[in-house]
This record gives sequence, structure tokens and C-alpha cells, in this order.
Amino acid sequence: MRAHGRRYRYVGPADLRAAVRPGQAGARIGDAAEFARWAAARTADELADPFTFVVAADGFLRLAPRRSEHVACAGGEAVLGAGEAGFRRSGAGGWSVDFVSNQSTGYCPDVTCWPAVARALDRAGLEHPGGFTYEVVFRRCPACQELNIVREEHFVCVFCDTGLPGWWNVDDGGPAGPVRPGGPGEAPR
Repeated sequence: MRAHGRRYRYVGPADLRAAVRPGQAGARIGDAAEFARWAAARTADELADPFTFVVAADGFLRLAPRRSEHVACAGGEAVLGAGEAGFRRSGAGGWSVDFVSNQSTGYCPDVTCWPAVARALDRAGLEHPGGFTYEVVFRRCPACQELNIVREEHFVCVFCDTGLPGWWNVDDGGPAGPVRPGGPGEAPR
């Protein structure tokens, strides 16, 4: 199955990407049975914390402990989504997503990656909310090039006070595709 959506390249520190080793990617979760086996191997303390997740380019959910780097969870590859998620038992012994965010400063995915995340959670048999329970808005300053997290819709760079664009502009527009308002997966704010 071909996954659809913007592919986010890793934009974090080069030394973290250089540290990724083959076979180090997070656990691939293909269906509800795989998630149940994965969850059964976790301790109660582990399950109480959120987990690092990515949606790999193939559309599958990958999970790793919270303090794992997203780039390691993704095996160094581009992703369709990334963030943190918490899980809890739901009715009839199944599992559901307690909370989910796009909080990943390594990939800085736009909030518009939710459909890819929802498809991966559906495939994994996980009930989930209809969107991120915590959204992070990432923008790169066009003047100083620093990465910003926009809070309370204040689209101003915290480093140099330059206005930030209303559209996602974190990546430089290389092989992952151009970053323009109204482009694939983009919606001007």
C-alpha cells in the first residue's frame, strides 16, 4: 500500500542523525495483534509514559520509548508524521490512544499530518481522537533561519522579532517537495 501525505525530512541536529544505526528503528506496528504483543512486553511504568512515534513513509506506525529520538525511531528516514502518544486499555480489552501530539523537534511536522497519523493508528487497531490532542505549530524564521514553535497564534520569531509565515516552511523544499502556501498538504493560516 502506498502511503499518502507530505514526507517530512529530518531537520534536527546532524549528530543525532549520524548516531542512527541500521536496525535501530522503532517497533513497527501493523495491526491490533502486533500492538497488543508490543504493549504486553512493556512494564506498567513504561505504559504510564508517552511514547515517541513516527509514521514511516510506508504508512506504518513505529513506536519507541519517550526519550528516544524521532530520527532513531524512523531509522533515519523521512516520515509522514511524528510526535508523542500515550495509550490506555479501552473497552473489551483493546487499546486506545489517550493523547497524541505532533511534538517532534527533529521532524517538525505540520498539524496537517494528522490524516497520515490517523490512518496508521487505524491500521494498528487503536481507537483515537479525531485530531491531535496537543498541536505544535512549527515555523522557520525567514530572516534568521531559526526554528520556532508558535504559541497562542503569535507568528513572530522569538529570536529576532521577524514575522513568521502562516504556512509550514520548516524544510528547505529539497527532494521532499517545495514548501509553498497552498502546496501539497499546506493550508495558509
